[in-house]
Amino acid sequence: MERTNQTRTMTFLSTYPPRVCGLATFTEDLVNEIDKTALFRSNVIAVTNTEKYEDLRVVANLTQHNRASYFQTARWANTNTELLVIEHEYGIFGGESGEYIIDLAKNLTIPFIVTTHTVLMDPSPKQRVVLGELGRLSAMVVTMAQSAVPLLTHTYGIELSKIAVIPHGVPSLQVKPREEIKVSHGLANKQVISSFGLLSPAKGLEYGIEAVAKVVPEYENLVYLILGKTHPCVKELYGESYRESLTALAENLGVKDNVRFIDKYLTKEEVIIYLHLSDIYMTPYLSKEQAVSGTLAYAVGCGRVVVSTPYRYAQELLGGGRGMLAEFRDSESLASCIRGVLDNPSQKREMEMRTLAVGQEMIWANVAGRYIKLFTNIMEAPQPKGMQLFTGMIERPKPKGMQLFTGIMGAPKQKGVPTNIIEVPKQKALVE
Repeated sequence: MERTNQTRTMTFLSTYPPRVCGLATFTEDLVNEIDKTALFRSNVIAVTNTEKYEDLRVVANLTQHNRASYFQTARWANTNTELLVIEHEYGIFGGESGEYIIDLAKNLTIPFIVTTHTVLMDPSPKQRVVLGELGRLSAMVVTMAQSAVPLLTHTYGIELSKIAVIPHGVPSLQVKPREEIKVSHGLANKQVISSFGLLSPAKGLEYGIEAVAKVVPEYENLVYLILGKTHPCVKELYGESYRESLTALAENLGVKDNVRFIDKYLTKEEVIIYLHLSDIYMTPYLSKEQAVSGTLAYAVGCGRVVVSTPYRYAQELLGGGRGMLAEFRDSESLASCIRGVLDNPSQKREMEMRTLAVGQEMIWANVAGRYIKLFTNIMEAPQPKGMQLFTGMIERPKPKGMQLFTGIMGAPKQKGVPTNIIEVPKQKALVE
C-alpha cells in the first residue's frame, strides 16, 4: 500500500465495543489516544459474532468461528493498511486454542505486531504452537508485563529481539479529594475497599467478603464495594448464581450492610471516581496465571493501595512496597493485609505515593507514545532485498534494536511470596 501523505494507516484486529470484554475496552482506549496525535489513521477490524458497530473506525469484520473469514481478512489488510496490530487472546479467535489466527498471519504481506493479553506459564501443546507461530511470523511481540518475557522466549520460542514491554494503559481524570467524594456518595467517615470488573468465580470475591467479615469487628465503618455486572459468558451459562451466592454469603456472615453491590456497567469516569474514593483496592483472584489485569492497572494508575493475591501481574506491579500480597484462597491472609493498611495510616500514605509514581507512567498518553514509536520503527524498517509485497506468503523482517523495555516494573521474585508485603507497605469501562 502506497503512502500518499504524512499520515500513516494502521489497523487493529481485536474485539471492540459494544462487545463486552476487557480487550475491547483496551483497544478502544488505545485507538482513542493514538488518534489524538494525528500521526496515524487508526482503523479497526472487529472480531465479531453478532455485534453491530457504530464507530466509523470499524472498517471490516472478522467472523470469529468462520475459517474462510481469516483468509478474507488477510487479503483486505494487505491492500488497505500499512501495519496490522493483532490483540491476542486465545478465546477471541476460532478453532482449537484460537488457531485460525495463524491462517490470517501466514497470508499477510504487510508487517504485523502481536499484543499478548495472556501468556500462560503451562500452555497446552496447541496453545504453545499458536502463540509461538504468531511470534515467529510477526515483526514484534508486545507484552504488558516484564515477567512474561522469559516465558515468551523459553516456553514459546520467540526471539528476545522481537519482544517489547509496554505497560497496560490507564485513564487520567482530575477528581475531587477522597473525603469529599465519599461525602457525595454517602460514604462519609467510612473506610472503603473496592473491587470492580465483570463478575465471575475466578475473581475470588467470596474470599474478599470473608476477609471483610473478619475485619468489621475492629472497623465497624468498613464498606466493601463490589462494582460491575456479571460477565456475559458466566451469565449465559449460570445466570446470576455467582452474584446471588455472594449476597447470601454477606448476609450469612452478618456483613450485608458492609458489602454493597453496584450492579451496572460503569463508565470510565465512574470507575475512576470509585477508585479515588477507595482506601484499598482488592483483587482476591484465584489463578496465579493472571498475566495482566486491567482493573489492577487502573487502581495503580489512581495511586490506590492494593491488597491482592500473588498472581503474576500483581507480584510485578505491587513490588517495592506498592501493595500487599495475601495467600490464594485465604480470607485470613487477606484480612491480615487489610488490617495492616488500616492500622498504619502513615505507611498507607507512603504506599499510595509509591504506587502513584508508577501509575503516572501508565497513563494512556504515555503508553500510546510508546506504541507510536514502535509502529513508526517497524514501518520505517528497510524491507528485505527483493521483497515483493502482496504476492503471497513471506517471512517478515525483524527490525533491529527495538526492545522497548520500560523499566518501571521489576520482575517478580520467584520464591516465597510473603503474606504481607509491607515494608506494611461516556464509555463503558469493561476492564477485567
